[in-house]
Amino acid sequence: MGFGVFIHRADSIYNDSPAEQYQFPQIYLDRAKACVGDWIVYYEPTKIADTRGYFAIAKVQGVIADPSIPNMYLALIEPGSYLDFANPVPFRDSAGLVERGVLNDKGDISGRAQAAVRGLSPDDFRRIVERGLEESAPLLPRLGEPIGVQEGQETFVFEIERERASFAVSRIVRDRIFRQVVLHAYDQRCAITGLRLINGRGRAEVDAAHIMPVEKNGPDIVGNGIALSGTAHWMFDRGLISLADDLKILISRQANDQDAIRNLINQSGIAFLPARPADRPHRHFLDWHRKYCFKQ
Repeated sequence: MGFGVFIHRADSIYNDSPAEQYQFPQIYLDRAKACVGDWIVYYEPTKIADTRGYFAIAKVQGVIADPSIPNMYLALIEPGSYLDFANPVPFRDSAGLVERGVLNDKGDISGRAQAAVRGLSPDDFRRIVERGLEESAPLLPRLGEPIGVQEGQETFVFEIERERASFAVSRIVRDRIFRQVVLHAYDQRCAITGLRLINGRGRAEVDAAHIMPVEKNGPDIVGNGIALSGTAHWMFDRGLISLADDLKILISRQANDQDAIRNLINQSGIAFLPARPADRPHRHFLDWHRKYCFKQ
């Protein structure tokens, strides 16, 4: 087992779904197999406009041959392991390269940095993940909700054992980071009403909702998230509203006051979207919500 880096871009020609699978050619098979049972960091290349750099972590459950394409393989991601970083980590910062394993003996960037799948040292992995999951300025919770980690609550930690770094992320920390990532993508604005309300304590009065719930193995990926005000969140979870693939807001015919709901949603009838296309609700999760939650 070993840590690794998987290069991914939103416009990839490969059949990637970062929270579920990563497709790669045979040349990277041995490197990908070395990551089975361990954690990888997703990385977006510097040539991508507004690149996020290192932007997420996930655990590799296994590697199989792609049944649909010869000489292609799939790294299967362990359900529930994917997590977007609260703070995407740049390839280079004021202290130099974050992933120092791509340097050669002369201190220059080697061709290794171009490899779509590559190993990652425990020190580099720890450095990237600590920065990515750091919550230096978390969004304030609602009045009465706990701020920060309370006594008895698990936080994200590293344990050094036999010169390896491993870590666990609690559900509480995951929810907090997921909220930060989703609200940032939506500029703290409700996707349904279009309202951006900030209370007196500087807290956005909007929730980060999973489109496919965690209980149904919905991943903590921004494409499975949507920013919703309290009432809109309640209606979304109970299937009174949903979204079409074109992000048109759907109202259930079983809703007992459809006119009131129409008055609540923004006048365009289209959900407010994140600026980055890659952050917008993914069709896979919207399809799940319409099939298993939305009351037709």
